[in-house]
Amino acid sequence: MQALRVEQLTSDLSGVALADMPVPPRGEGEVLVRIHAASLNFPDLLMTRGEYQFKPDIPFTSGLECAGEVVEAGPESCFAPGDRVMGGNKTGAFAEIASLPLRGLSRIPEGFSYAQGAAMGAAYSTAYTGLDELCAVKPGQWVLVHGASGGVGLAAVDLAKALGAHVIAATGVASKCAAIEALASPDAVIVAEGRFREAVADITDGALCDIVFDPVGGDVFDESTRCVAFGGKLVVVGFTSGRIAEVATNIPLIKGFSIVGLRAGEYARRFPERGTAINAAIAALAEEGKITPAIDRTLPLSRWREGFEAMQNRELVGKVVFEPGA
Repeated sequence: MQALRVEQLTSDLSGVALADMPVPPRGEGEVLVRIHAASLNFPDLLMTRGEYQFKPDIPFTSGLECAGEVVEAGPESCFAPGDRVMGGNKTGAFAEIASLPLRGLSRIPEGFSYAQGAAMGAAYSTAYTGLDELCAVKPGQWVLVHGASGGVGLAAVDLAKALGAHVIAATGVASKCAAIEALASPDAVIVAEGRFREAVADITDGALCDIVFDPVGGDVFDESTRCVAFGGKLVVVGFTSGRIAEVATNIPLIKGFSIVGLRAGEYARRFPERGTAINAAIAALAEEGKITPAIDRTLPLSRWREGFEAMQNRELVGKVVFEPGA
């Protein structure tokens, strides 16, 4: 089978290549899956450089999440050959076949394609863990979502709307505003550059935001501390801007807001029963037609570089999905 291997850590993807690999045996507590679709996430890009907090041994097969068809499952599994499943692991999804942990797999929601299943898992579990599990978002609250053209950001906009919140979608690229509006229908779209607090205040009639969901960091985080309402929450999801922001502690003290760190995968590992409940809640919303993952493009795995470079160059509105074997 073919798999996308990271052979060396480099800044320019020169250490990444497709390679012929033996089909893996099914590991204990795992399910062997023929992968029909696998979605690209920002940590996949960071791991090719060695810049992500999880640093797998070199070489490794890239890819966090996928969707496919069960080939082989153990007696402890609730799955059987032919079942349509989605999920993943920290690595291994960008391949034609993978042996994946049982605890990380769930059934693809009824009516979803393999591509939609692959695009939903990490993005929506991150959004749901942050918005509902950690912040208990309520109908009518204002939520500001940064990085709203990315997979996680669009998922957060989509999910917050489904949970009844008013949503401001923020992007750093003005040309993406129309696409975000068309895909996610937020209450407002803004360009998060410079001093955007006044735009947020105007949209919310001065109330500001109960929750700020920030995968960007840097200058966006700095200005977001001015956009949180008293008693609100600023959720730190990541640092796609490249700068890890710092905050003077008198700012959350005076404004009475909380800064919440979000690592959805680690949360589910530490509290597996909550992880199961989160996945079930997301699947229910999907089957009810209340949430739908946004896919920017679908590519054969042989065109992996195009997808990685589009993410690196911030060209995307939604997820890249690879199709191994296509």
